[in-house]
Amino acid sequence: MIKYNNTLPAIFLRRLNRFSAEVLIDGAVEKVHVKNTGRLGELLVPEAKVTLQRAENPERKTAYDLISVYKPGLQWVNIDSIVPNELMKQYLMGLDYDVVKPEYTFGDSRFDFYMEKDGEKYLTEVKGCTLAADLEKGTGLFPDAPTERGVKHLNELALAAKQGYHCSIAFVIQMNGIRRVLPNNATQPEFSAALERAADAGVQILYYSCHVEADSIEITEELRGDYL
Repeated sequence: MIKYNNTLPAIFLRRLNRFSAEVLIDGAVEKVHVKNTGRLGELLVPEAKVTLQRAENPERKTAYDLISVYKPGLQWVNIDSIVPNELMKQYLMGLDYDVVKPEYTFGDSRFDFYMEKDGEKYLTEVKGCTLAADLEKGTGLFPDAPTERGVKHLNELALAAKQGYHCSIAFVIQMNGIRRVLPNNATQPEFSAALERAADAGVQILYYSCHVEADSIEITEELRGDYL
């Protein structure tokens, strides 16, 4: 689990650019840092309830980070792009790997985690999902904006799998009630094609369901699936 401290509620007003937004705190307009460069168009809407965390560095230009958004049906959605890797590190460290190493270079890519167990080598790339597709079916979509880096990672994972690595792509779902993630063909068909090639090469597709509150997020379940 990740639990935020020094949080406070606010009302979202508008996004200024990829990195900043304006919110209303006790009637006063405040510029805040957005901890996610994705589009988030279905989440960051005027008058949405949001949660802020006060920054520890008093020298920063913005005093707060925007960490979560309330959306009817989903309830709280965590939009902190750092969280998926932090959660996965906690999760992997709790398993029986002999080695867990973040930021591992293979080929032309740097993957989120490299692990070893009984002489076997593992690679895991982590993706955070904040876009819901179908609440009744518990389905999310990735990506919410084109990601050439994501396509490159999938191609490199497929290559590593062919070289004997145990490879996986781990979708950490930063929403309540979503249990699997499908490729967002409308946004980037290239990612969908790369995911299919990776799955055919033996790359595992993993979904990590989470329980999200305004100031916390925790992994509740690991699910294995395919790209269909």
